[in-house]
Amino acid sequence: MHKEIHKWFSPALNKEMELAVYGTYGYALLMFPTAGADFLEYERFGLISDISYFINSGVLKVFSVGNINHESWLNNSMHPPHKSIRHGQYNNYIISEVVPFIHNHCNGLVPIITTGASLGAFHAVNLFLRHPDIFKGTIGMSGIYDIKYYSKGHYDEHCYFNSPVDYMPRLTDVKILREMRNDKRIILASGEGEYEDPGASVHMSNILRSKGVPNHLEIWGRDMRHDWPTWKKMLPFFLGHRINL
Repeated sequence: MHKEIHKWFSPALNKEMELAVYGTYGYALLMFPTAGADFLEYERFGLISDISYFINSGVLKVFSVGNINHESWLNNSMHPPHKSIRHGQYNNYIISEVVPFIHNHCNGLVPIITTGASLGAFHAVNLFLRHPDIFKGTIGMSGIYDIKYYSKGHYDEHCYFNSPVDYMPRLTDVKILREMRNDKRIILASGEGEYEDPGASVHMSNILRSKGVPNHLEIWGRDMRHDWPTWKKMLPFFLGHRINL
């Protein structure tokens, strides 16, 4: 499998950031790591190997980014407003730096599907919903889409605009809604096992349906816990049976 690692100084984040690229052809799969992990997490836990068929056959090319969750929502020593501001800077890094990098690396405006597990699912789904003109779809695995779950009582404008369960019900922008409804691939999935919260995916799915946004909800069984064995089964299945580009 072809693999590259890229690093540059991010103006949006004022620090060096790295990402890994796997594959050579196909649509782009933009992967967000869980919690406070790094850009190589999906490789270490074997998920890149699990989807190697799609990579090696040229169906897709993976772009696996890092995160700064320990500089925002997972940093208990930060002043809460600074956490939400830092989150906004991370969003800017993805949109103004990573997305252009993907297009340049792929020699064109290829479709981009965002995906992630746990806190990575939150980033993947939130960024898709905020920028449906940029992304073709999203696969959220075991996510919670309410920023208040992470903000520990703090709530400001930055939180609102990064909390899908809050801004989506109030969204009235016809252009953005039209983009969301226009041949997108939206998958919200959860298990029912230990530490999972399937209700979060059900709630997000229902909100989208209330806005006329088609999406595919999958709630797997009680043997599917909030852990890697679940996501290692989910992602290959969804790429093979739910994403057709």
